[in-house]
Amino acid sequence: MVADIIDGKAIAQNIRQELKEEVTAISQKGSTKSPGLAVILVGSRRDSQTYVNMKKKACAECGIQSFGYDYPENATDDEIIRCVQNLNKNPDCHGILVQLPLPKHMDEEKVLDSILPEKDVDGLHPLNVAALTSTSTHGQRLDWSKLANIPFPIACTPQGCIELLDRSGVALKGKRAVVIGRSNLVGIPVAMLLMHRDATVTIVHSKTENTPEVVREADVVIAAVGRASLVKGEWLKPGAVVIDVGINSLDDATKKRGYRLVGDCDYDSCKEVAGKITPVPGGVGPMTIACLMRNTVSAFKRKQVMDAARTKN
Repeated sequence: MVADIIDGKAIAQNIRQELKEEVTAISQKGSTKSPGLAVILVGSRRDSQTYVNMKKKACAECGIQSFGYDYPENATDDEIIRCVQNLNKNPDCHGILVQLPLPKHMDEEKVLDSILPEKDVDGLHPLNVAALTSTSTHGQRLDWSKLANIPFPIACTPQGCIELLDRSGVALKGKRAVVIGRSNLVGIPVAMLLMHRDATVTIVHSKTENTPEVVREADVVIAAVGRASLVKGEWLKPGAVVIDVGINSLDDATKKRGYRLVGDCDYDSCKEVAGKITPVPGGVGPMTIACLMRNTVSAFKRKQVMDAARTKN
């Protein structure tokens, strides 16, 4: 068996095209406003600059206004928070993203918490995280089959993982899913999304015993631990679906840039056992940016609904 490749680039491009059409339709209905995303970059990390440029390019493609705010490495928490507070008040800005990681001297949590929850398009504000963890046991349940319609921002990478599964025809209800890694950025939120879709979820972490045996029970494996080629083909149940979130660089003198990118899964052995698998690069990465664009458009639409309600009253 050789796994089918889940093409994250193609799926992300489809989402971006859908968003472009949606923004165009909003404009054609007579709206004088368009979605706006502000990206704050602190320092001069080359990788962060690359990611910011990719986000600006995606904004242009989707018809989203982008606002860039660049600060030096020695910027203070107060400087960045003041910028965030101004953007919180800016009616043309519907989403605010602070590019991570911040310099070591900064209080990342304090800065991120200063973003209004409705403009937190990264889905990292405590109120948005709390909303994600609520199962609404005693209230009206949300329709988790359409993540674009959830009334609060969902973290982009976990959202992208679920979108890859949905658009690849992978059913989740009743399936066993194993998430490898328990980070706040990916592991915990993607586990919650899987649970909302009625999967039976196990989180594997550094203290888990007999990890290969646990993973081998899974119909769906999401690896997000940041360890190059950790998951081997022999860990997998034949036909399992593998979503590899990891992006790790390994020295490689045969490459022009001197390194190559690999995931958390040993791709060569895993593809011989899995039913479907994402490559690295070209799998989850493009989906993160596509879902950031979608969160921004969704934030804009929610703001339009709120403004219309205020006008009526």
